[in-house]
Amino acid sequence: MARTVSLLEFRILSELHSHLQKLGFSTDKNGNLIPPGQSKEALRGLHYAQREEVLKKQSDFVARAWVRLSKYFADGRKVEPEKISPSLELVEGEGWRRDLFKLATLSWSVPVSNGYGRRMRFLVWDEHNGKLMGIIALGDPVFNLKARDNLIGWTAQDRKERLVNVMDAYVLGAVPPYSYILGGKLVACLVRTREVVEIFSRRYSERSGIISKQNKNAQLVLVTTTSALGRSSIYNRLKLNNQVYFEPIGYTEGWGHFHIPDSIFDLMCKYLESTGDDYVKSYSFGKGPNWRFRVIRRCIEKIGFNSDILKHGVKRQIFACRVADNAYDFLSGKYSSPRYDTLLSTTEVGELARDRWLVPRSKRKPEYLMWNREQFLSLLGAEYQSLKGALGV
Repeated sequence: MARTVSLLEFRILSELHSHLQKLGFSTDKNGNLIPPGQSKEALRGLHYAQREEVLKKQSDFVARAWVRLSKYFADGRKVEPEKISPSLELVEGEGWRRDLFKLATLSWSVPVSNGYGRRMRFLVWDEHNGKLMGIIALGDPVFNLKARDNLIGWTAQDRKERLVNVMDAYVLGAVPPYSYILGGKLVACLVRTREVVEIFSRRYSERSGIISKQNKNAQLVLVTTTSALGRSSIYNRLKLNNQVYFEPIGYTEGWGHFHIPDSIFDLMCKYLESTGDDYVKSYSFGKGPNWRFRVIRRCIEKIGFNSDILKHGVKRQIFACRVADNAYDFLSGKYSSPRYDTLLSTTEVGELARDRWLVPRSKRKPEYLMWNREQFLSLLGAEYQSLKGALGV
């Protein structure tokens, strides 16, 4: 006898099917999702609904924050490429710096995660004019990342013991007009600096793990990041003075939950609660990024739908930054201590990156001079139209 489908189950399935069709997903004969394409434009389109949802929720914040914080964004004519001098500022606690970081992330074409577990967020300033160049956020890495684990040669036990020495750059980039002159490359290179290693050491070297409750003497030796839109032009060939800053190590396998919007996820949580499943209430700091994934899978399986719906098929390029010279050997257990012989300061990296990328690009493409900071709101897409009049822009 066929199982009776509840009204809530029907609503979840109906809205999920409609949403995936709207995004352009199709299915193969086995019911597996097929994305509409792997081009940058296709991937932006896949994230469009998710981004619109985020921007709608944050419209009041943007309206308030822009009035206070617009002065920190540069006009193109205020940027002097030959004099750019980057510095890092750690964002801690509440206040305008946190709001500035958040405001900058809303301009990203793919919605930004809040990160998980340990987190370090940085504002990247141009000391020459006092304007915001970009942002960096490092957080706990995903536990299972095949390309990374195979490269290091980890066993399950190795990974459990040494993953504490790895972070993931879940936000990494420049804001206009710096992004127009390859400022993103400079910002990415700042991950591998003495300042970042020292701040990490102060914050985490003596701290016990949230899950393990053990002090593993964490030392930052490797940072991974994933390109949001397929192959990355920012991280590829990222080298200064023969020192590689990021290198491609493979692609993700196409699993995730970005295509499940908050509205449907909330229905899934409500459904699990209605069935007496307490897993939905089990989230706590330290559970990591897999909690939402598991909630969705749990709901889908209870309803009787294909749980492979979480395999969206979008393969993202993975990059690794060897912060320590012997990062892979240290992580594999061949060496007991990391070496940082080639690590430079933010100022030194900034000068090298400026002269290699930013100054030449500014001469070849001077369009950055036309950028006006009020144009930042146009990066927010459709939601900008409703803010434009309210802010008098």
